[in-house]
Amino acid sequence: MISSPSDRRKHHLVSAAVALLLLTGCSTPAAPTTGTGTSVAPTTTQSSAADPSTAATPPPATTAPVPETSSAPAQLAVLPASAPVSFSIPSIGAQSELLSTGLRDNGSLEVPPDGPGAPASWYDQSPTPGERGPAVLLGHVNATDGGPGIFAGLRDLTTGDTIEVLREDGSTATFTFDRGEQYPKNEFPTQTVYGNTAGSELRLITCDGYDPDTGEFDDNYVVYATLVS
Repeated sequence: MISSPSDRRKHHLVSAAVALLLLTGCSTPAAPTTGTGTSVAPTTTQSSAADPSTAATPPPATTAPVPETSSAPAQLAVLPASAPVSFSIPSIGAQSELLSTGLRDNGSLEVPPDGPGAPASWYDQSPTPGERGPAVLLGHVNATDGGPGIFAGLRDLTTGDTIEVLREDGSTATFTFDRGEQYPKNEFPTQTVYGNTAGSELRLITCDGYDPDTGEFDDNYVVYATLVS
């Protein structure tokens, strides 16, 4: 079931403390038989960052008042709520349906499947793509057979590249790439990634920083994009 927009806005920052842990153990290119994609609990070892108690709790969501003056800027255009169906990034040839994933009963983040050709997912406690706030899409950088994952090409994006999200109401939310940032998982900037935004934005999150000595990814790579239509 899709949460109502008001519920998502109320809870997506609270859930973010858990959500930043979504990619604590990605699959191992050199040893696909033991890799687990972006699952929270790899089959070989488990990162201490997978413990939700280690994450700082983000501040509650707030809406800053708009000064009542004639010079106050108009709010940025956004779209009404509509769950995402699929996405495409023409410049890197990435496209897939979008699954809807949330939180498991134990508070860990549910992630998309990790096999070859696995789709990306929309984190359903974030706004729908096109709504005000940061919509969050999750995807794997590689597959369990050692091949590329759906988000393998995110580092090839450049300013102005578009990310298109088809929505259930038949509309397409089009975002442009702003920047990509790599963050150590134990220093993940929760507020920067999941915090409220003035307009409609998009976050694409995958693993990065593969360590061949441990067979794990130590970092996350986050793409920031802004709605243009």
